[in-house]
Amino acid sequence: MKDSMPRRTALKTMATGAAAVAATQAITNQTSAAAHSGGLKGNINHSVCKWCYKGIELDPFCKAVKDMGLKGVDLMGVNDFPTLKKHGLECSMVSGVPGGIKTGLNREENHDAIIEFFEKTIPVTAKAGYKNIICFSGNRDGMSDLQGLANCAAGLRQITPLAEKHGITIIMELLNSKVNHADYMCDLSNWGVALCDAVGSDSFKLLYDIYHMQIMEGDVIATIRKNHEYYGHYHTGGVPGRAEIDKTQELYYPAIMEAVLETGYDGYVAQEFIPKGPEPLASLKQGVHICDV
Repeated sequence: MKDSMPRRTALKTMATGAAAVAATQAITNQTSAAAHSGGLKGNINHSVCKWCYKGIELDPFCKAVKDMGLKGVDLMGVNDFPTLKKHGLECSMVSGVPGGIKTGLNREENHDAIIEFFEKTIPVTAKAGYKNIICFSGNRDGMSDLQGLANCAAGLRQITPLAEKHGITIIMELLNSKVNHADYMCDLSNWGVALCDAVGSDSFKLLYDIYHMQIMEGDVIATIRKNHEYYGHYHTGGVPGRAEIDKTQELYYPAIMEAVLETGYDGYVAQEFIPKGPEPLASLKQGVHICDV
């Protein structure tokens, strides 16, 4: 019996159909991936500080930021780890160090409690698969910057060996002492860099908060390029007022993020502005996309 379609034509038709199916599947996969990432480019690991969204419970907040394509939530305690894991998010910065911002490592009498916290928290954080734990210098309260640096270094050198063992980075935040945190000691990049050199461990770095350092010293892009090896984390915020990072403030975040990427940085950039608009999550999404270069 004679074939109704020549064999060569049939094979060509089958191949074309298979190619079409493959192409359709590829488009479907790409669309799915884009939807999962919130349409983000994937060059920056985006995170957010939960404290800026106090009116939203953690569970729905995690769902919302995951849908936006964010990978982590900043400044959460170990008790929050299960909720973050439920939504496939990392704790991009662990908090909870005793004393908080004002009572820090620059005073030797605080060391025992802070060291005990890290001895307990470092293994738990490592087991959860997270990498960063925050710490603070504390306020000056009449102490010289030189003495405070020496005291901080002495305390940190008792913590970093355990951090090195578990692959954890201890990160001290740079904060402004002009507007938000009067008398805070670690308020300039040069002081923080000198502390990193004194500690002498890759497991201790600085949190370069762009909002705070614009207030204290400016020269944000040049400072990032100069000191990037010392920076293990970044925070955003609109200047003035720590509001949205849009055209209402003085920093141009796309250029700053380009500078961060040029250094080879592959850690987290966490949004830490306080939304002033009526829809805080919409403000967050806008901020993330502004920084998504």
